[in-house]
Amino acid sequence: MIDASACIIDLYRRHAAAWTTARGAVLQEHAWIGRFADMLRHGTAVLDIGCGSGEPIARYFSGRGHPVTGVDGSPEMIALFQANLPGATFQVADMRSLKLDRRYGGLIAWDSFFHLAPHDQRLMFPIFRDHAEPAAPLLFTSGPAFGEVIGTLEGEPLYHASLDADEYRILLDRNGFDVVSHVAEDPDCSGHTVWLSRRRLS
Repeated sequence: MIDASACIIDLYRRHAAAWTTARGAVLQEHAWIGRFADMLRHGTAVLDIGCGSGEPIARYFSGRGHPVTGVDGSPEMIALFQANLPGATFQVADMRSLKLDRRYGGLIAWDSFFHLAPHDQRLMFPIFRDHAEPAAPLLFTSGPAFGEVIGTLEGEPLYHASLDADEYRILLDRNGFDVVSHVAEDPDCSGHTVWLSRRRLS
């Protein structure tokens, strides 16, 4: 199954428009996104890792006065992001090698981080740390337990993976983040498993 993780970017390149249509513009994750937003300092910049088309999450932050930088490995997704948020900053980049040489007041990796293989997920936490200002919240989704699952996107295999909850807690702590809230398979958020944390001040 691990090999399927290498196909994620190409899969989203081929099906960017179809994914965007299926995703829609309704912020079904509003409870978590809103809680994250409430932790942001006024006007601080947000880094959206795996931003897709920018709808509806990046648009939500932009509408609340937060400059958004969208990062996605798919140029086709970034083109849609540009069209939807013409004033936002963007970059085509694989999150596994992300190095923007700046820090942000908030980081989000919603329904993107969990497409990485377990080894790559572990390596992301120093990247989160290096892009987070002190006290910046970090919000991401994972699976409910260690393992790999293959879904589908337009009839093609779509890879997902997760570490176990204890390992996420250890990785967050080692990289200077405190867990604020964690819910596995949240029934109020379409079954998402969600992590909300905050970068320590020192």
